[in-house]
Amino acid sequence: MELPQSMQDALTLAGESIHIPDAQFPSFVEVAFRGVINSNERNAIENLKEFTSKDPAAVKEAYAGLVAMVIEAAKQDTDIESLSSLLEDCKFPPERIKEVSETYQKNKPALQILLGSVGRTPAHIVDVDWRLDYYVKNNHMEKVNEAVYLITLKTEVTIL
Repeated sequence: MELPQSMQDALTLAGESIHIPDAQFPSFVEVAFRGVINSNERNAIENLKEFTSKDPAAVKEAYAGLVAMVIEAAKQDTDIESLSSLLEDCKFPPERIKEVSETYQKNKPALQILLGSVGRTPAHIVDVDWRLDYYVKNNHMEKVNEAVYLITLKTEVTIL
């Protein structure tokens, strides 16, 4: 699996115990996976008290690197060996590689279903609300005399 150098650098931060201590790494990985799967928990890393004492910029960069790796791995249907190889290249210790690999294996089906629901086709329009306003004058001009259409398209919501 290939990642851009900037993502690999961010992922390397996640592998260093200076930025993410060993005791907090499992919760860090779990929060990253939950953030990808559940849209309500996208910024959950900001609310965790155990990471507030650390360098916030490094923690956010490590989080972004881990999330990017998770999405790319699921998108490319990466196997555990390739994922482990990437993490070794990013200088992850063996216990952290095992933690990420197990969590990835557990969440891979949900990740792929989520990525499969993101399509290249536009959303299905189910309703239209519209209104015609006619402006005679406004604050800037004495006479405007123009029609303005306000259109709101309502789309189908997909539930996973």
